[in-house]
Amino acid sequence: MHKAIQAILLVVGVFLIGYGLYSMITPEASVDLGIVEAEIQDNNNAYINMGFGLAAIVLSLLAGRRR
Repeated sequence: MHKAIQAILLVVGVFLIGYGLYSMITPEASVDLGIVEAEIQDNNNAYINMGFGLAAIVLSLLAGRRR
């Protein structure tokens, strides 16, 4: 049971970090008015996702050491 939880936490952590990086790189909205082009990004959610992903990976590694 512990190995299953550890594996799930690891997969979820890697997914959240990947999704956070993806949402940080891609612009949320862009406007092109000929000469002027603007892209808007809000990275707050990306940082939160990466933080939760990092916490899940750390928890999965700590769960493996407590045996």
